[in-house]
Formats: sequence, C-alpha cells, structure tokens
Amino acid sequence: MTLSGSVLVVCTGNVCRSPYVERRLRHELAGTGIEVTSAGTGALVGRDMDPSSRDLLERAGVDAAGFTARALTPELVSGSDLVIAAAREHRAAAARLAPAALRRTLTLTDLADLLDGVSAQEVVDAGVPGSWVRQVAAVAVSRRGLVAARQEAVDITDPIGQGPAVFARMATEVEAALARVVPVLRGATSTPGSSPRRP
Repeated sequence: MTLSGSVLVVCTGNVCRSPYVERRLRHELAGTGIEVTSAGTGALVGRDMDPSSRDLLERAGVDAAGFTARALTPELVSGSDLVIAAAREHRAAAARLAPAALRRTLTLTDLADLLDGVSAQEVVDAGVPGSWVRQVAAVAVSRRGLVAARQEAVDITDPIGQGPAVFARMATEVEAALARVVPVLRGATSTPGSSPRRP
C-alpha cells in the first residue's frame, strides 16, 4: 500500500481555520507522501495566518512558518483528491467551482464521522482506483447511507477577530475530528476516541 495524494483544506479567509488544519495535517502526515494545502473562499490573499492560529500550532510543536493565504480556484478544487471544508458553506462553494469534485468534498466533521472506525484494509478492499487519498474519500462518501448526517456542531468555529478562548475552541474541534481522520489517511485503523500520533 503506497500512501499518496493531495488534500485541500478550505475556509473563508484562509488565515485562521484552514491554515491550522493544513499545518496540523501536514505534521501528522509527514513522511507519507500526502500533500496538504489550503485556500479560502474569501481569502485575505497574501496574508500570513492569524497570530492566534500560529501560536496554537507552535505551542503544539507544529511548523507554522512560510504560510501565505490564497484564493480558492476551480483548478485547486479539481486538482485535489480530497477537499476538506471547515463549514458546509465552504463545501458548497468548492462544489460550485468544480461540480465534479462534489463527491470528494466534505466538511472536516462529516469526514470524521464517516471515517470513524474505518480500517486501512476496508479502504484497500473497496478497490477504488486512484491515489490513497482519493480512495479514502470514496470510502467515506460510500458510508453516507450508514452514518447519520449531523444536524448540529457541523461547522468548525470561526474564531477570526475573537479572543484566545474562541481560538482554543476551534482547535479543540479540529483535534477531535483529526483524531478519526488522520489514522485512516496514514493507513491505520481509526478508533473512537483515539488521538492523532504526536512526535
């Protein structure tokens, strides 16, 4: 099993939520060959990430250097094997830009719910062509009929312009979701309540 593929993380300004998710995923997937980038539907193009997001990453030992916000484009969406949206509005925006990518575009919390308990072997057995990331996305989508869609607590809290407590809430929501997403992307088994691997 060769891990490969690309993940695009999307929020609004591309300075708070999506940079945090991007860098956390990059950290957890280091050495796998999976590429992780981000963009914004209303990006503050050229800006660095918000200092509060940067601080949270650095305190967790994650590299936050060299970030620059960029706008979401049809090419970015269509060229990604998995698009992870901070909120359902971002999923809709990405799908409007590249309708064919709708089936591999999911909110982070929906993706986590759909991958909860999924093993690498289940992904392999599904026999989906393409990169490992694309296979994981396809398996997640195939489980929609088995997993009830959330009616609340779907969107990751938008902390822009808010204080440290709101940024901390954003980070807590992201970490809870990544605990179920990262193991599958790494080719391991996701188990309820597990935590992403840390160095």
